[in-house]
Amino acid sequence: MAEKLEVERKYELPDDFAMPSMIGIADVARVTAPDDQHLDATYYDTAGLHLTSGRVTLRRRSGGNDAGWHLKRPSGGERSELQLPAKPKQRTPPPEIATQIRALTRGEPLRPVARIRTHRVEQGLQNAAGTTIALVADDTVDTESLIGAGVTQRWRELEVELVDGSPADLARIDEALRAAGARPSASPSKLSRALGPDHPKPPAAAAKLGAARHAVVDYVTAQRDAVVGHDPEVRLGDAEAVHKMRVATRRLRSTLRTFAPLLDASEGDLDRLHDEVKWLTGLLGEVRDGDVMAERLADLLAAEPPELVLGPVAARIAQLLAARTEGARRRLIAGLDSQRYVTLLNDLDALVVAVGEGRVAKRELRRLARRAVRRADRRLASADAGPAGTTRDERLHEARKAYKRARYAAELATPVAGPAAAALADRITDLQDVLGAHQDAIVTAELLRDYGVRAFGGGENAFTYGLLHARQAEHGRLALASLARVRRRASRPKVRRWMA
Repeated sequence: MAEKLEVERKYELPDDFAMPSMIGIADVARVTAPDDQHLDATYYDTAGLHLTSGRVTLRRRSGGNDAGWHLKRPSGGERSELQLPAKPKQRTPPPEIATQIRALTRGEPLRPVARIRTHRVEQGLQNAAGTTIALVADDTVDTESLIGAGVTQRWRELEVELVDGSPADLARIDEALRAAGARPSASPSKLSRALGPDHPKPPAAAAKLGAARHAVVDYVTAQRDAVVGHDPEVRLGDAEAVHKMRVATRRLRSTLRTFAPLLDASEGDLDRLHDEVKWLTGLLGEVRDGDVMAERLADLLAAEPPELVLGPVAARIAQLLAARTEGARRRLIAGLDSQRYVTLLNDLDALVVAVGEGRVAKRELRRLARRAVRRADRRLASADAGPAGTTRDERLHEARKAYKRARYAAELATPVAGPAAAALADRITDLQDVLGAHQDAIVTAELLRDYGVRAFGGGENAFTYGLLHARQAEHGRLALASLARVRRRASRPKVRRWMA
């Protein structure tokens, strides 16, 4: 299985287009002999073209230098491409690819939607050292849509793919081709052009929405898209993708609670959706917390003088955390493969549509965001004199969670409330960081105590665990020492004037 970042440009060509000499352009010193290729690709999608709607393409191609299954996904401003060899007569994608697109297909079967035959004449643009800067492919394309009216088309296009060159090289090549009459393709891919009238239409322009509804729709849509977009990397074990998907689910949970009156759904439906998002957040959290704790404890041990690390502490901690996190990863993948997850994604789609069709007043949006901030302020104010049966640490943790919800509310309200809301979100982030450092120290200390007890029970020296436990207690105390200052900064009138 090979995956690479594909950086390419496509061009439409006039009938009289002639390829210009590229010698001297972007340090090109040599153009390789033409490589004549005949490519035959069948493209697959669901009946509702969910892959195409998500700017993802899946094809099985024969001919050329990279025959097999190709999965292309957006990656920043470019595209990533996953390639796998195809077995003879294989007409369904291998599991390695099927799992990567499950968040888009939602378990629906794939079917052929287009066949594209390409006569490609490819040449390499090389520098004086023989390094290939880019490949230029002159394609004559014959397509047949396998859905709808079954449209057939024929056209010629030019494709430039960066190999070992730089973005600056690609820009200079682009300039030379445009000067010769080539024009950037109006279609994002051969498939979109091949499907013609059957290609999914883009959603209605959001500019038609009022500012407040626009803000809610954009925020909810961004979080839904983050969940779907990070799904493939989460399945591959990417720690940063787990973190980003978890943040998206937290933002969704916060929005479902803070702005419930604006979401045009019954209380019961929102409660159920909130619980389902909470379920996914929990699965992600188990993995994320394990990854973070492993890194945190490794750094703590590395900071200690060797003479204070008695016994196989690092190995034992790594072993215990790895076992815990591995179980969490299995539960997460099982969750992502479940019908429950598919239903959740479908419900989030429905929520986006419902919010876009509802009515949202600026005054109400601002009121709800202000309420979230004030609730967090009250939680923090009562931390030193909270209800019986709870400790101050527990009350500070509740205040932290309330500020997290308040921060997300301020983020959502920023397009309506203005820069002051964004400034408040930044200040609340500082508060979260202080309270988070305190809570992290508590959790880490509790884990160290547990591991120390295990080590002692197993006949190992528990000195280092106790030492690190004491260090964490001090770390938590020092974190709270800055709370008053950070709290004053978050309470300044200039960052709260939108709340008046």
